[in-house]
Amino acid sequence: MTDVRVRRVPALREPDIEQLAHVLVDCVEGGASVSFMLPLSLDRAASFWRGLAQDIDAGRRILLVAEDAEGIAGTVQLVPAQTENQPHRADVAKMLVHRRARKRGVGAALMRVAEQEARAAGKTLLVLDTATGSDAERLYARLGWERAGSVPDYALWPDGGLCSTTFYYRRLG
Repeated sequence: MTDVRVRRVPALREPDIEQLAHVLVDCVEGGASVSFMLPLSLDRAASFWRGLAQDIDAGRRILLVAEDAEGIAGTVQLVPAQTENQPHRADVAKMLVHRRARKRGVGAALMRVAEQEARAAGKTLLVLDTATGSDAERLYARLGWERAGSVPDYALWPDGGLCSTTFYYRRLG
């Protein structure tokens, strides 16, 4: 996977927003259950990313991107818990890999860097959820994440059908 590098985005700007919007639209069009329904326009996807800019710029949300020769190929976020009784925890959110970059280790690279960033921020527990039976679920299991359980009919697939969600956690040592 020498052709992909992962970097932290300290401040979200328009060139990154445009590329991230393309990744989000591609994932939704590919069937990923990541909060959005079909059809998802590039404008709506860009608006989502712009809505996160203030938190990313202020360091309240860590945004990582994986880049290949064509630009941003994947992304993941770390969202520190907002309650005072959970300073040790962060959520992993919106792990997205463009279909052009799948099966090349991009998701694994993003998750490894996310874990490094979490450790550097003093986090000892990460949690995430994903569509049951998805490629992402298999990735998390391969990377050593622990399955906490599933909830049936938790969300919708982008085309409208119900999907179950599986929750995972990872203790960082």
